[in-house]
Amino acid sequence: MPTTLIIGGSSGIGLATAARLSTLGDIVHIAGRNVTSLSEARRQHPSLISHELDARDFDAVASLAAEVGVVDRLIVTVSGNKGVGPLADLDLECLRSAFDEKLWPTITALKAALPHLAHSASVTLVGAITARIGMPETAGIGSLNAAVEGLVAPLAAELAPVRVNAVSPGYVDTPWWSMLDDEARPAVFKQIADGLPTKRIAAADDIAQVIELLATNPNITGTVIESDGGARVA
Repeated sequence: MPTTLIIGGSSGIGLATAARLSTLGDIVHIAGRNVTSLSEARRQHPSLISHELDARDFDAVASLAAEVGVVDRLIVTVSGNKGVGPLADLDLECLRSAFDEKLWPTITALKAALPHLAHSASVTLVGAITARIGMPETAGIGSLNAAVEGLVAPLAAELAPVRVNAVSPGYVDTPWWSMLDDEARPAVFKQIADGLPTKRIAAADDIAQVIELLATNPNITGTVIESDGGARVA
C-alpha cells in the first residue's frame, strides 16, 4: 500500500487530493499549521492521518517524514494570497512574506523529506497560472509561482528515478479567496468565469485529479500541467 504525505493537506486542493488518494488505497498523511482545518479534515475523512506542522521548520518536517516512514508520494501544496497588485504600489515586505509563506516552505519541505523518499517516489508541487501568463498586477505573485514551478525540471533530472512534477492551476474555489466575503465572492466568480473558455471556476477536486495523475503515473516527470480553465488563452 503506497504511503502519501501531503504538506498543506488540511483544506482546499490538498484535502481534495488526500481524499482521492485515500480512495485509491493509499495510506495518506496530511500536515498543516491550522489545527481547526486539520480537525475538520479528520471529521470529513476519518481515514486520513493528520499532523500539525509548520513546513518552514526543517527539523519538524524531517521528524514527521521519519515518523511516516518511506514516502511513496510527496505532495506539497502550501499556498498564500499575498503579492498581488501593481508593482509601483507593491509592498516589498509583503512580497517577501509571500515567498516566506510558499516558496521557502516548499523548498524546506522537499529538502527535509528527501532522505525518506522511496527509490521510485513521486514529488508533486503546486504553482499557479500567474507564473505563465501576462496578467497585469501579478508580477509579484507570478514571480513567486514561477519560482515554485522552476524547481520541477532541474529536480526531475537531479533526483531521478524519483519523479518531480507540478500542477499550475488557474481560478479555483478554495480558501485562497478568503480576502472576499461570502456576499462578494459569487459576483467576482461569475465575472471571472464569464471571461474563461470553460465558463466556470474550478473546484478543488478538478486540480486534485491532475495531482493524482502526476503522483501515480510512472511515465510523467519534469512536467508542469496547466489546469486553468483556459485562462492562459483568454
